[in-house]
Amino acid sequence: MAYVKPTPDMLIKASRHVDQNGKVYLPYLHEWNPNSSDLLGLVQMMIMTFSEMPPVYAKPKGGVSGQHPPSPAANKPPYPAPGYPAQPGSTPSYSPSGGGGGGGGGYTPYPPTTAGYPPSGTGGYPPPYGAPQPPYPAGGGALPYPPPYSAPTTDAYNTAAAAESASVPPSTGNSGTITEEHIRVSLVSAVGDRVRSKLREKYGDAQAEVAVLRQQKTDLERGRDKLNNMISRLNTEQNEVSKSVRVLRERESELRLLVEQTESTKHSLDIDEAVTTTAPLYKQLVAAYAEEQATQDAVYYLGEALRRSVIDLDTYLRHVRSLSRKQYQLRATMTICRQKANLPG
Repeated sequence: MAYVKPTPDMLIKASRHVDQNGKVYLPYLHEWNPNSSDLLGLVQMMIMTFSEMPPVYAKPKGGVSGQHPPSPAANKPPYPAPGYPAQPGSTPSYSPSGGGGGGGGGYTPYPPTTAGYPPSGTGGYPPPYGAPQPPYPAGGGALPYPPPYSAPTTDAYNTAAAAESASVPPSTGNSGTITEEHIRVSLVSAVGDRVRSKLREKYGDAQAEVAVLRQQKTDLERGRDKLNNMISRLNTEQNEVSKSVRVLRERESELRLLVEQTESTKHSLDIDEAVTTTAPLYKQLVAAYAEEQATQDAVYYLGEALRRSVIDLDTYLRHVRSLSRKQYQLRATMTICRQKANLPG
């Protein structure tokens, strides 16, 4: 069940969809199915229904305490459609009347809260079979009867028709009930919401997949750049190695040629004259180096003689002191020669 709860400055406007206590009567509630009905569909139906027939109205400032809107003014021509006298306000709207002719018919009484879906003359749900018909209200709490219907003039009819066409949507009928068009619009809206929800879910999944693919693309591009750098470096090193191999082969050819020339020479080669220098300083450096190496060999063989007891310790020490002094002088000479020749030390 659903109820209309008005604000302190509003009153309930009883109609075929709302009774005096605010209880809502709709086909959607009457045919409620726990498997297919939900609150979202009920709210959409109430929005469509109450946009045509508002369930509340503002309290009059004169202090009227009734629960029903005041009767229309006598000098204002009602809308000429049968069974729908004009409501109070700036623009005519549909009356909750169920049926009746245009010549002086009154409102159809509203059912009590214990009754089923309220009956109406046009488009409402009938009461259950065998249920007693609701009596006409009696007493001060009943709705006042509208004034007798008077035939409107042509100008009044045109004015009312223009206001009605401007205020009533084209899709609504004269009955004010839920039509197949309303149900179709509600179903289209529900299906559209479901499709949009699915699309948002699919779009979110697609966005996540695209983000993962972009990250993988970035990683692959970074790896491709590394591989390209490695390939470029390997190509450079391969070119350098090829150049070094070519130079080594040229030097090898030169050495083979020198070996052949040396082997073809008949006289023997003097070892002392095999190495020549371009300057006296270099010659002194070579001589000092050769003598220093000879001194080191002499010290080595003296140690071997002492180990084999060929000489005694005193003889070994005497010769080692002399050779060491000479070796120190030769090394000092080589250092000075290298400094003078600007050679690395």
